[in-house]
Amino acid sequence: MESSRARRARTPRRRPLLHGALATFVVLGGTAAGTAYVKTRAHPAVRAVSSTATPGPSASTSDGTDGKAPVDPVTEPTVDHDALLAGAMKAVDVENGAAVSVAVLDLESGTSAMYGDGDFDTASIVKVDILAVLLLQAQDAGRELTAAERSYATDMIENSDNTAASALWRTIGKAGGLDAANARLGLTGTVGGHDMYWGLTRTTAADQLALLRQVFGTESELSADSRAYLGGLMGHIAADQHWGVSTVADGSAWALKNGWLPRTATGLWDINSIGRVTADGADYLVAVLSDGNTTKEKGVALVEAAARAAVSVFAGEDASPAPAATATAASS
Repeated sequence: MESSRARRARTPRRRPLLHGALATFVVLGGTAAGTAYVKTRAHPAVRAVSSTATPGPSASTSDGTDGKAPVDPVTEPTVDHDALLAGAMKAVDVENGAAVSVAVLDLESGTSAMYGDGDFDTASIVKVDILAVLLLQAQDAGRELTAAERSYATDMIENSDNTAASALWRTIGKAGGLDAANARLGLTGTVGGHDMYWGLTRTTAADQLALLRQVFGTESELSADSRAYLGGLMGHIAADQHWGVSTVADGSAWALKNGWLPRTATGLWDINSIGRVTADGADYLVAVLSDGNTTKEKGVALVEAAARAAVSVFAGEDASPAPAATATAASS
């Protein structure tokens, strides 16, 4: 049987500007919309303009075209994927007082879209950044990770272990080491948390998409071995953390890191999810950040609905929310 990827290679995907249903969606909460960095594609074509009198083989026209019909270039309209994503996000239920931002990249076309431009606490998604920085520092030093570092890395990514994260946070030089490496990794809007508060690192969805490109792309500061190592750990997340962007995947392999953090001062939740997913035979990088959620469960439902909305811009999938995953009250 021919695979969906093979069919996609044979027949280019035609993506509608907006499903009619999106035009009738009602906003159910306060969101922050922003500007994205989107690459669009135009496919040039030509059409011949007919003439009422075609000169013979030896005829010459007054404009010097030697009887050749003029040719006008015709291009397809560019697609505003930011606008499509903003429309899809109207179907997402956002609590009053909560905020969400999402960024998505279609790895096949290289086209991206973004909704919302605020910065958010990372919570435990910073653990991907911590390990990327450790791997970059090890590359610079021409060394392999130690056995202890590998043990910490496994616990930190697969089980979201905070003690392991604190150990590696110290190893990379805390916020100073993170910020210096992030300048090389292309994370321009991320600031490391003070002292040992690595979970309070501030970041943007655009920066998290840039980080995912460093891990899963080929143009990266990280070596192929480093990318395979980090991406492999993200593909073996503990079963109780199988929520977030991974729920968009159509049964194929995915790579994931979630973050969840109740803020002591307000009792509200930061809920984030980043990763690589395969949907409708295509590969996507997705980053969703949120804060101001009244419960962890509502935050999980929000990021999952936002991830589906993001992928629907390219895959044409329904952006309606699915039931929220079961969530425990521990922070990570």
